[in-house]
Amino acid sequence: MLRTPITRRHAIAATIAAMFARPSHAETSALWGGPVVDCHFHLRQGLDANYVHMQGCEVSNAMLLARANSADQIKEMRAKYPGVFAWAASTDITKPDAEAVLTAALKHGALGFGELKFHVACDGPELRRMFALAAEMDVPILVHFQEVNHFDGEGTWSTGFQQHFEPMLKAYPKTKFVGHADAFWANVSADYHNEAAYPTGPIKPGGLTDRLLADYSNLYGDLSANSCNNALSRDAEFTHGFLARHQDKLIFGSDCSCSDGKGGGISQNNNPTAARMAGKCVARETLGLLKRSASGQAFRKMTWENGHRVWRIPATQI
Repeated sequence: MLRTPITRRHAIAATIAAMFARPSHAETSALWGGPVVDCHFHLRQGLDANYVHMQGCEVSNAMLLARANSADQIKEMRAKYPGVFAWAASTDITKPDAEAVLTAALKHGALGFGELKFHVACDGPELRRMFALAAEMDVPILVHFQEVNHFDGEGTWSTGFQQHFEPMLKAYPKTKFVGHADAFWANVSADYHNEAAYPTGPIKPGGLTDRLLADYSNLYGDLSANSCNNALSRDAEFTHGFLARHQDKLIFGSDCSCSDGKGGGISQNNNPTAARMAGKCVARETLGLLKRSASGQAFRKMTWENGHRVWRIPATQI
């Protein structure tokens, strides 16, 4: 019998096919009814801490957000937990070698750029360089938008969302933007004016974020942190419609700092304004909110399909 030689291309294809096979424990999750990929999961110290959190909240897979120099640690984690972790890379974008560092990270298996959280303007030269690089490399870029300090001296991040982000969507149409954090989510309401990190009360229709998600095919929303949970907890009627409208544009992530997936330790690390999440797991809270507020089909899109499609997470089943 003739045997087809195993080429490097075949080997890579086999690795990709196997990497994100559905873990067996996710099949029987009583909480979520299937596998969940957390696309905003910051790398923790130690090989096991990440997986402990995931087991606690019954999340089957995660895309780690890590500095580009973490490639070796991630490789070790993926060897111990095959088929569980993917990753996206960040670096100091104010440095002149940022493009080279992130390009090298892609060669080491990173699937995109993020979280980019720096004290720069959202339309400044630092982020423009990254937007252009993401388009060139055809990978997503996750950006933290924040206009209000959480504590004295913190500073703000990727500023100018209301006035200057839409021109970036137009200027970089081939860039896949993933919006995250306070300013992105507070602007689901049309009456937001940067007065609070986490505004409360009913949502006023016609918010900027709602419109941008509808108008720009290259913008996606990151369903993570207190910022998203707060926005989607304010007005049940709005949330139901918002999730239905944008079910193909929203990607579940937790950005949770609790230690055990059940609210142990600190839930929103170094963020006293997010006290509403004290003693809670953000992953559990937001997954429960999504499950109550969206159809089963939309829930699966947001918690599994969209993350795989947008970030191109290798998978055997979607």
